[in-house]
Amino acid sequence: MSEDMRAMLFEKVGTPLTLQRIPRPRPRPGEVSIRVEACAVCRTDLHVVDGELPDPRLPLVPGHEIVGEIVALGEDVERFASGERVGVPWLGWTCGSCEQCLAGRENLCPQAQFTGYTRDGGYAEYCVADARFCFPIAGYTAEAAAPLLCAGLIGYRAYRMAGDGVHRLGLYGFGAAAHILAQLSVANGQQLYAFTRPGDREAQDFARRLGAVWAGGADEAPPARLDAAIIFAPVGELVPTALSHVRPGGVVVCGGIHMSDIPAFPYRLLWEERCLRSVANLTRRDGEEFLALAPRVPVKTQTRRYPLEQANHALEDLRHGRLTGAAVLVP
Repeated sequence: MSEDMRAMLFEKVGTPLTLQRIPRPRPRPGEVSIRVEACAVCRTDLHVVDGELPDPRLPLVPGHEIVGEIVALGEDVERFASGERVGVPWLGWTCGSCEQCLAGRENLCPQAQFTGYTRDGGYAEYCVADARFCFPIAGYTAEAAAPLLCAGLIGYRAYRMAGDGVHRLGLYGFGAAAHILAQLSVANGQQLYAFTRPGDREAQDFARRLGAVWAGGADEAPPARLDAAIIFAPVGELVPTALSHVRPGGVVVCGGIHMSDIPAFPYRLLWEERCLRSVANLTRRDGEEFLALAPRVPVKTQTRRYPLEQANHALEDLRHGRLTGAAVLVP
């Protein structure tokens, strides 16, 4: 068995990832070693390599939407066996003993570690992961499942945070997360309103094919007041825009880990008991619930495949909005 592997390394903000041969990681107690079959490319990866998220582990193997086959078990791992297919999400480790963890809010653990940010991720042929934070994957190919591990899970958490009683749901930014969440929303009988970059007719047509009753630019007003809106685009200017389009008592959820500054806006946009909130990371409960739900909907991901060595190309396509659905690296 080879003792090294190919990986795309991030070494310095402002420089491209480089394909290198590095030692294969070995699982420590409680960890599993995984042969990566697919790793989706997420906007959070862009925030990491662009320096918008501070203090990443360097050098770093990015990537946190990983699907692969377990090839070795560390000591004390009992919930998986070699040969099983698992998914590895953004949340990679928590302490389990702090106030947040004990209250069921492990996504807010101050000591949390994150895959592809403070732990090496899946832009590689192999990775290791804490077995507690891996999910069994069934009912999907590796390529189709990979976007579910962040776009799906964070989208699902944002969807839950939008609350009950939502009939008209708006999604700002129609990328990987929105195309997954749209299918869940339509399956639940909601009216879906899709907001894209102004003039992006391809994304608007895609949203309509997925069941949106209306699709237009983020600079347009929907034909009806929304009960809730979820913002996936990392654009702070969309916050007052979305607030202006939700009804009294409505909810606006910011679903990204990074967003440009939110401009000042008049209090009247927040008044009448409108709620503005953010979503941070995910919990294992989110993963278990969504990955059981997705095949029943069924959620079908649209992907574009890239070989591992074209990770920079995939990131640039994501950066410039040249994707419909999700980019996936396949080593």
